[in-house]
Amino acid sequence: QVQLVESGGGLVQAGGSLRLSCAASATTYTANSMAWFRQAPGKEREFVATITWSGLSTRTATSLKGRFTISRDNTKKTVYLQMNSLKSEDTAVYYCALDLNNELATSRTDYHYWGQGTQVTVSS
Repeated sequence: QVQLVESGGGLVQAGGSLRLSCAASATTYTANSMAWFRQAPGKEREFVATITWSGLSTRTATSLKGRFTISRDNTKKTVYLQMNSLKSEDTAVYYCALDLNNELATSRTDYHYWGQGTQVTVSS
């Protein structure tokens, strides 16, 4: 069983930055990929970025490239999402997810574990 706990969300002004963290708690922590998704009010949950176990391969939603960067530290069982130049449309609940197959999946259905989410609000 894996538990994922997100942190780092909050209120930020447009143009600002935030770094989200997601810590995994598991009795065994084997190769996996981890990802961030987000869900704005009234919208579907959408893919943000994903990273493989090694950290050498990543995939980011096209619309977010250049502003959002995913990284991980396996010694801390933590994945990060650095968000720069934030816009009001980035306001959403951000969710961390884990895929036991260690793939760069972009579909929600490919992920086996989810965190509870952290709210990010960008004021314009």
